[in-house]
Amino acid sequence: MTDRHQDTTMTNALPTASAPSAGTAPSARTVRGSGPGLLLAHGAGGSIEANYGPIMAGLAARHTVVGVDYPGSGQTPTADTPLDLDVLADQLVAAADAEGLDTFAVCGYSLGGPVAIRTAVRHPQRVTSLVLSATFARVDTRTELAAAIWQQLHAAGEHLVLAQYLAQQTLSAPVLNSLTPAQLRTAAEQTAPALPLGTAAQVDLVRRADVRADLAVITVPTLVVITTADPLIPATLQRELAAAVPGAQTVELATGHLPFLEQPNRWVEIITDFLGREPDHR
Repeated sequence: MTDRHQDTTMTNALPTASAPSAGTAPSARTVRGSGPGLLLAHGAGGSIEANYGPIMAGLAARHTVVGVDYPGSGQTPTADTPLDLDVLADQLVAAADAEGLDTFAVCGYSLGGPVAIRTAVRHPQRVTSLVLSATFARVDTRTELAAAIWQQLHAAGEHLVLAQYLAQQTLSAPVLNSLTPAQLRTAAEQTAPALPLGTAAQVDLVRRADVRADLAVITVPTLVVITTADPLIPATLQRELAAAVPGAQTVELATGHLPFLEQPNRWVEIITDFLGREPDHR
């Protein structure tokens, strides 16, 4: 197993075993730490750094952490075909192969939840546990509408409006209301230029993702972190997912859709405590 202590970001062509050819452009991967393997799957419109950067040091203190940026995020080029959950899952496993990891836990945030679930189903002998945060097995009508507007605003180039819209859709009410309108606009002006080029394609995958049929066959220890004040992925969807995974544990986190922003210390504590109870697989 690779032993790394420095932050490493690489761009490599990662093979996708038995996966469709779509989305096989060279993918940027981040590698940190040492110890048992931990793969990270990020959310739509995010990246490994954006979604896990605030808790990376805590994760890497005990694990070899490997994450892959989806097409159009980080340094990964955009794809010329629609994204596919199985391709993203296999690219994540290919990154683990490149780092010499035979087995690993998988941590999926938001869209990364379905990616993590498909990883466990496609590679059951290699996944040791799952942590699923602020995520879903399928979207409901409200979330589909929110995602459709998100996708359309990005595709139309309305990035400042989109950044303001995402603040409304992702921040908990107490955090959003703690900002003045001027502060919110300033934050949106800073966020808009950083929106990944692949956002629209990634949100399109959110709208199409449905892994409900996979949940009953998951056999590894699973933790579902429910973000109870989440305007984007309501807690009811998160609980629905947890109830369908045999033996899944749940922890409630009183945040909106961005636990890495609102409560990063508590989020990493929840994740590392759960993983610390599982046997090491080296």
